[in-house]
Amino acid sequence: MLSLQTKTQKLEFAPRRGVYVTARDLLETPGGEGAGALKAPLEDLDLIYRTLCGILFNFVPTSGHPGGSISSGRIVESLLYHTMSYNPFDPDEPAADIISYAAGHKAMGLYAMWALRDEILRQYKRELLPKDERKRLRLEDLLGFRRNPTQDTPLFKKFNAKALDGHPAPSVPFVRLSTGASGVGIGSSFGLGIGARDCWGTNAPFVHVIEGEGGMTPGRAHEAMATVATAQVNNIVMHVDWNQCSIDSDHVCREGDVPGDYVQWNPLEFAYLHDWNVIYVDNGFDFDQIFAAQRLATSKLNDQPTCIVYRTIKGWQYGIEGKSSHGAGHKFSSPEFYQFLQPFETRFGVEFPRFGGDSSGAAVEELYYKNLLRLREVLEKNPDLVQALGKELEHTCTSLTQHKRHKRDGVANVEKLWNFSPETTPSAVYVAPGKSDTLRESLGRTLNFLNKESSGSILCTSADLAGSTSIKKVNDGFPDGFWNAAKNPGSRLLATGGICEDGAGALVSGISAYGNNIGVASSYGAFIAALQHVAARLHSIGQQGRHDYNESKRHPFFIVCAHAGLKTGEDGPTHADPQPLQLLQENFPRGFMITLTPWDPNELWPLVVAALKARPAVIAPFVTRPSEPIFDRQKLGLPPASAAANGIYAVRRADPSRKPYHGTVVLQGSGEMYEFIDGVLPQIEKEGLNMNVFYVASAELFDLLPEEEQEKIFPAALRQEAMGITGFTMPTMYRWILSLQGQKRTLHPYARGRFPSSGQASKVMEESDLHAQAQWDAVKSYAAYMSKQK
Repeated sequence: MLSLQTKTQKLEFAPRRGVYVTARDLLETPGGEGAGALKAPLEDLDLIYRTLCGILFNFVPTSGHPGGSISSGRIVESLLYHTMSYNPFDPDEPAADIISYAAGHKAMGLYAMWALRDEILRQYKRELLPKDERKRLRLEDLLGFRRNPTQDTPLFKKFNAKALDGHPAPSVPFVRLSTGASGVGIGSSFGLGIGARDCWGTNAPFVHVIEGEGGMTPGRAHEAMATVATAQVNNIVMHVDWNQCSIDSDHVCREGDVPGDYVQWNPLEFAYLHDWNVIYVDNGFDFDQIFAAQRLATSKLNDQPTCIVYRTIKGWQYGIEGKSSHGAGHKFSSPEFYQFLQPFETRFGVEFPRFGGDSSGAAVEELYYKNLLRLREVLEKNPDLVQALGKELEHTCTSLTQHKRHKRDGVANVEKLWNFSPETTPSAVYVAPGKSDTLRESLGRTLNFLNKESSGSILCTSADLAGSTSIKKVNDGFPDGFWNAAKNPGSRLLATGGICEDGAGALVSGISAYGNNIGVASSYGAFIAALQHVAARLHSIGQQGRHDYNESKRHPFFIVCAHAGLKTGEDGPTHADPQPLQLLQENFPRGFMITLTPWDPNELWPLVVAALKARPAVIAPFVTRPSEPIFDRQKLGLPPASAAANGIYAVRRADPSRKPYHGTVVLQGSGEMYEFIDGVLPQIEKEGLNMNVFYVASAELFDLLPEEEQEKIFPAALRQEAMGITGFTMPTMYRWILSLQGQKRTLHPYARGRFPSSGQASKVMEESDLHAQAQWDAVKSYAAYMSKQK
């Protein structure tokens, strides 16, 4: 028991649901089993694997991460060749266990491991390998390690080698996520575990997560660890390659009495603190200990997730150890590199080709390939090794069959979400004119309706703001309380560690990436847009890779930017932030991110449904806090709310045959549009101004329309004259307001060169010159200016 004794009291951990076990104790227990007869073949495999890692770095120098790839090798070999239940011949088997490299810098190891497995299977039972080469990672594909698709060297082109990204991407078989960015991979990998558990129930596939202690230091990793232990997601097993080394430090964690350079915990303490089962392997290179630990972890010893901590040495037997081996290695074809190859050459009685001095791209590539072929030749000359390893791989497939996994009763049907129409709003969502509503409530009702229709395919969370942001409504009609894999699996409301936008973004992205649910996270737009930006980018990259791999459509997650706009005024400028839209709108490749900026609550249904049908990677609705009246759009001469699905619609159109002409006004932002409809539009009508007025409900949905339809809705020529009114930042208007005169006249929250202050919503709008009177003054001045133009 970890404790602190003082004169008056003892500080210690309260009881945990998780348990602590050592692998040595497991082996010493009667009946304890190690690796047995498989130990010798795996020793040879690991030598081949380590050698291949060194070759990869040699021929793609100054990149890759040999140290961590090597130190984690035996952990992954034990998983792939023994512990996991999966089909090595079919990377798309839905019931299979998953291995996810949260430690994306170990991609070199992933590619090396995948290529060796493919080569062993090719020599063992070639006929069972997929005919589609996209579903394989061959030795020849290693010619594309950290190469761009435009690579034009002869062998890369001859073998149609894959361009393998610097960090894992789902363009590679058996990879479900893009990982590697500052702890996001832990949360997104855990999201896969949540998705698998919600789909398959208590017999869910395991998700094996590969990480190091350095990857556990980011805050979002803490948040994710807390989430899945609290929710008792016991199909997650985290494998920690604890080598104490990062990029800058050789002493990351506290160890005994010696303080760590970065943190004052070690991975054992950290996992136990968060209520995980913890299994300690004090020698991460001992296959007996590794097998015993993994065997216990996959026995599901209780309802908690399990963390196996393996003590290793970074760069083990590479010739460079510790932090120096993290992102660096031996110089190209140096004596040190050839010394590293000697154990392989001695064990198998071969010699690798040496560099002859020709440093041209084609010559180096040829030498690279000859080195890869030497590995193939060694396997071909050792059929007993191939047979032993091939049989183990085949056994993983048999093990999967024996599990007889079936999806749980009442499993979610996410495919239903793509098929609703934006034209007709369900009565359960629609609010009649004359009543009042909030955008956040309308979004909650919209998602709840979709959730019920799709048997609970939407899993939502918030940063301790489920009620405040109305995202809790998504769970209406489902069991109350937070989702818990063991005790409350029917709830659709997740608790993700508390005030944890960062970790929540990673988690819900992984839930969506699994493919059976859509993840939704909500918080103040001021916080969540920035804090989930990295997760959004990685999810988008991952969904792109997945499409490249098997042409599948994207599975989005939602970033709900709630309490958006200046009308969150009482909270002040720290919370009522105009900037979040600028972080997301048009900042991703077209089609990957769709932002939604409705003003009328009845616009939420058509916008959300249109966004889902477009299948982006991320959907980001901006919804405000205050209750607003529901206007009769027909009486006001406005198009129906369904017009918002086009992204932009005309509030008024000028009569081109009538003079004078008073120009074009473009609006975006709920509070600003309400002020305009209530106080400015009547003045325009009264004064008889002949002008165009447009509202931007989603820039990205507009961009997805055919160009001719875009031109019909909002002619491009009008951008040359338009002025804008927005509750967001000026850059979000630049594409609609092209002239310097129009930009000068545009109203936005920072026009006075300062952050707005706190206070009642109406007063903050007034301070920012976005209330009705200021809008009318600006529109009137602009109209007068335009009437004098030719």
